[in-house]
Formats: sequence, C-alpha cells, structure tokens
Amino acid sequence: MERIPYDEFGFFADNAAEFGLPWDGPPAVRRESVEVRPGCRLSALVWGSGPPELVVLHGGAQNAHTWDTVALALDRPLLALDLPGHGHSDAGPVGGSDGGRAVVEDIAAEVAVAVRALAPTAAGVAGMSLGGLTTLALSSLAPELVGRLVLVDVLPTLEPRGAAAIAAFVHGPESFDSFEELLTRTMAHNPTRSESSLRRGILHNAVQRDDGRWVWRYARHRGGGPMAEPAPDAANRFEPLWEAVSALTVPIMLVRGLAAGSVVGDDAEKELLARQPAARVEHVEGAGHSVQGDRPVELAALIHSFIP
Repeated sequence: MERIPYDEFGFFADNAAEFGLPWDGPPAVRRESVEVRPGCRLSALVWGSGPPELVVLHGGAQNAHTWDTVALALDRPLLALDLPGHGHSDAGPVGGSDGGRAVVEDIAAEVAVAVRALAPTAAGVAGMSLGGLTTLALSSLAPELVGRLVLVDVLPTLEPRGAAAIAAFVHGPESFDSFEELLTRTMAHNPTRSESSLRRGILHNAVQRDDGRWVWRYARHRGGGPMAEPAPDAANRFEPLWEAVSALTVPIMLVRGLAAGSVVGDDAEKELLARQPAARVEHVEGAGHSVQGDRPVELAALIHSFIP
C-alpha cells in the first residue's frame, strides 16, 4: 500500500511558480486553533507576522488552503479559517433542519468567536460560496467584525444548474480506493484547472486512512455538522439571507465568475444592486465558481483594491 507524504506548508513555491508570483522563500504562515464551544475548536492559517488585515472564508467542501495563491499574491497579514467540519477544524453545529439559513447562522456564530480571538481588527471579510453566505450571516450577528464585505461567486439565490453540479460532486462516493481515483474525479469536475493545482488541492482536502483509502476532510465524514454544500433541491434555501444584504451599512463587492460552474445568475446580481445600489460588481473572465482557484491573482488584486 502506497503512503503519500503530506506537508501542508510544502507547496507554496509550487503555487507561486504556477501563477508567476515572485518567490523569495517560504512565507510566514502558522496554524492556530480556537475553542469556539466546549470540545470544539476551529483551525486557521495565520499569514504574516502582524495583526491580520482581512479574513477569508472558503466554500463548502474546501479548506483554508484554497486561498494560498491569493494570500501569496496579496502579501499582507490575513486569517484563513477552516470552517466548522472542514479542513483541520472540528465538526460543526448541526443547525436547523432546512439546511439553509439556520446552519449558516450557526457556522457564523462559531466563526465570530475565532475572528474575535485571531483577527479582531481586520478591515474586512472575503467569503466564497458557503464562506460568503457565512459572511452575510456574520454581518448581522457581529457587524463590528465585518468592516467591508466581499462575496466571491455567491448570493442568497443560487443558480440551480451550477449548484446542482457542485452538489453532485460533493455528495459523491464517501471514499476512494486510491489517490489517482480521487484525482480523476476531481479533474473531471474542474476541467480548466491544472493537474498540479488539483493534486495540491486534494492533498490539502483529503486524508489517507490506515487501510489506504482516501476520504475528504469535510464534515459528512466526521459524523456531524453541516453538509458541505446544499443538496440540489435545497439550492435556494439561503434566500432569507437577502435580509442581511438589505441591512448592510458597509461597502460590499461581488466578484462573479463568468465561466461554466458559477452559481450567480443575472437576476441575483440585479437583486443585489436593487438592495445595495452602491455595491461594486466585478466579473472575472475565465473563472467559474472557485474564482480563487481559477483566477487567484486577479481576485487578489480586486480584494486589495477593495480592502486596502
């Protein structure tokens, strides 16, 4: 049985090389964790040596390392959290039975504890997919933690086709015979991404069990917590979060991928502008749902311009 070694801090040079970023040696990154409720800790990557200037939240079925290339391009102190039940964090709250707003609000409550402990003075929060919905809930629960808000390819109304494709991938087999089997499935779901980037992503997002099989890290394999993404028939159960959009009194930017896989439609974008006429909207060519993976350098520039 082949064991594949894993060093979570050993891939940054590869990230930089793939996207043409300067490389002067390993960045300052450390892993921290915070107890958010008895027996439950959230884990995070803290980039830089100074107080984090912004917080980034990944999408469902992802982890904090999805922001690695963005963080390298930004080259500024930031906090990248593993959401409950994802990455190195403990399993999350079960939340409400609707699989929508109630779950996101419970996630946001735990994220608030971690942000207060690790990044209390951050100027803004950028959230992708589930992380973006969590950021909206966080803006209502703890508005002092969200000075500026970036939503990466997500709004409370999800485009059904894109959401269904993500759900089909996320709710696939619970384990895989080999790393190559897992890679083949992931490449089919992400045809525009390089094999090397997907290999890195899998090593960050899956673990090899003692029997040699591979399993994803996220919550459905840990016996509790929120599902990583909504099931296809639950795609629009987050619509109550439009109330949080309407209530925002801080600047908001939507970064929308225009390639296949995006879950933001034209009608949802219009709804955002109807509720927040001053919202900044940016379209990114060549990016699908995971803009931070498809066009990380472009996303970093947009975030930097919005959260100076």
